[in-house]
Amino acid sequence: MPRPLWTGAISFGLVTIPVKVVSATQDHSIHFRQVHLEDLGRVRTRKVCELDGEALSQDEIGKGYELSKEQTVPITDEELDRIPLPTAKAIEIVAFVDADSVDPIRISDSYYLAIDGQVAAKPYTLLRRALERSDKVAVAKFAWHNRERLGLLRVREGAIVLHSMRWPDEIRSPESLAPRQVELDDDEIDRAVQLTDTMALDSIAGFRDAYRDALEELIAAKSEGRELPEPAEGEEQEEGKVVDLMAALNASVEAAKESRGEGGGGEATVHEMRPRKKTASKKAASSGKATTGRRATTGRKADASGKTSGRKAGAGKTTAAKGTTGAKRTARKRSAS
Repeated sequence: MPRPLWTGAISFGLVTIPVKVVSATQDHSIHFRQVHLEDLGRVRTRKVCELDGEALSQDEIGKGYELSKEQTVPITDEELDRIPLPTAKAIEIVAFVDADSVDPIRISDSYYLAIDGQVAAKPYTLLRRALERSDKVAVAKFAWHNRERLGLLRVREGAIVLHSMRWPDEIRSPESLAPRQVELDDDEIDRAVQLTDTMALDSIAGFRDAYRDALEELIAAKSEGRELPEPAEGEEQEEGKVVDLMAALNASVEAAKESRGEGGGGEATVHEMRPRKKTASKKAASSGKATTGRRATTGRKADASGKTSGRKAGAGKTTAAKGTTGAKRTARKRSAS
């Protein structure tokens, strides 16, 4: 088990549950150090007093609140620990609410709550069962790092999880960011809903950090003296180009079906939503296997047959004209005799 970050108790009415707080997440990001490019020596950050220019050790550094440019009030950790705060050593449950009523934007870091001694096993299980049976989550207050916080308790795979939450006044209003009112057809909305259904998954457990994988490959190649991996080629898109929204939705649905192996069946293709490049057009024209090529050939046959029919029709008109001229000549001869 990872090292506990905090020890205290859950206050559940008159029930007290001794717990240890353990981080629920792990950081798998690749971290770099600042180095001197000339000799790769480590570059460190020194903490220097701006008055005397002396570098300070951690023991010489404390907290202070700046009342003004001329006055700073020093505050010690002991003074902070003696603040009369009920939640200083307790996670105090203050309410139970439906999970759907909590805006996800307010949820911050996540922690597991583990029992601190066997005496906590029964009340811990009692709270867990109560949360599971009521289908609710608990809202709690607790104090960490010299500030009171709002928290959310829920059950995950038999363990109680504490989510640190932001206070309501810490959430900015998105009102100024919302787009102006636009007109949408019902068909466009229906097609967008169909796209969400096509892309729906039962679980997102299979997703991986592709950037971290590529970064690990880059580091391994450099350390082993191998050739660096080639950059991935992305499709060029014209900036500012207005795309037919319905065509984009149709193409997205078909692409999602193909990625799942469901097959197409619709007339829309991905090419309908992107401008074709000249090279791609030439390849499509030269490839006899391409569907567009067959369609183009069929179109040329149709054009050729149309031209042939036109020539035949023209020949018919000429024959009819010759017959009319001959009939007129015969009539003149008869009248002359």
